[in-house]
Amino acid sequence: MTRRRLLAQLDRVRVEAAIAEAERATTGEIRVSIAGLFWGPSRWLAERAFRRLGMHQTRDRNGVLLLVLPWRRQLVIRGDEGIDQHVPAGFWQRVVADAAIQLRAGNLTDGLCGAVAAVGRVLTEHFPARAGEANPDELPNRIG
Repeated sequence: MTRRRLLAQLDRVRVEAAIAEAERATTGEIRVSIAGLFWGPSRWLAERAFRRLGMHQTRDRNGVLLLVLPWRRQLVIRGDEGIDQHVPAGFWQRVVADAAIQLRAGNLTDGLCGAVAAVGRVLTEHFPARAGEANPDELPNRIG
């Protein structure tokens, strides 16, 4: 599947609303990005996208990128060092595995929204919004 075709099937409004909802109770930041065609390791592409999208520039280093690689039928999650030190080993892989069930069934929007919600829960657990302080949206919620 191509990036263009995936974007045509995806309900962007629902995914972006899921991101906003997941971020409401946390200082963490979530981005979803759909990759174009590329050669090389998926993790390398995720690292490049993470940097390009400014995910490493959040105040608490708690940004999380969900990168969809449509032609490889793959979802890669890359968390910044602030959140990575709190999640147990294999956590991101479990989120990917849960999302993959929906993605394989052709439920792209549901799969991504579920993954965003799971990421939001772990961010809220370790980086809750601070009472009495502003909780700025440091990064856009739009799909990149």
